[in-house]
Amino acid sequence: MMLAPVILEGRHVRLEPLSREHHAALCEAGQDPATFRWFPTTVAGEQGMRAYIDSGLTDHAAGRALPFVIRRVEGGRIVGATRFAAFEPAHQRAEIGWTWLEASARRTPVNTECKRLLLAHGFERLGLNRIEFKTDSRNAASRAALARIGATEEGVFRNHMRMPDGSIRHSVWFSIIREEWPQVRSHLDALLAQTPTSAAPAQV
Repeated sequence: MMLAPVILEGRHVRLEPLSREHHAALCEAGQDPATFRWFPTTVAGEQGMRAYIDSGLTDHAAGRALPFVIRRVEGGRIVGATRFAAFEPAHQRAEIGWTWLEASARRTPVNTECKRLLLAHGFERLGLNRIEFKTDSRNAASRAALARIGATEEGVFRNHMRMPDGSIRHSVWFSIIREEWPQVRSHLDALLAQTPTSAAPAQV
């Protein structure tokens, strides 16, 4: 069963359903190969970005994913992408991942508000009991960002993935469960309240 496409909008960002028409804008936002340093698949370049889009759309059609582009409200520029993935309806859980941002959107409220919008949709509209995240054990920035939003670190899957450069990745898992959502929501709202509507650089 395909998950219904939806637009999620906050003060800083608007999450729009991913489509192939976004290819050029995503290529522009993702032109720095370092953006995808920790991705387990090759995304940089036109071909890599096309594969990224196709995987999201294929998984969406199969009922496994709900992919988005991330558009700044101010100026309307697409600055990255994210998605719900690994839907398990029988267990009411899903993953938030495949997320990347261009350099101008990092250390701003963009990522925090993306997570706020996605978590609210997952718990309040999709009825999920658990939302999980995973990241490369070497990606200190991602691990810190997940801890900052209130996710709980659960453990490590050792030798979990082979990276494009041939190295073996250990994946660190985090999660937020339904019972924690009210507290996490209040925490995220407090973080976002510290920022002006115009998203000036800040670590939020």
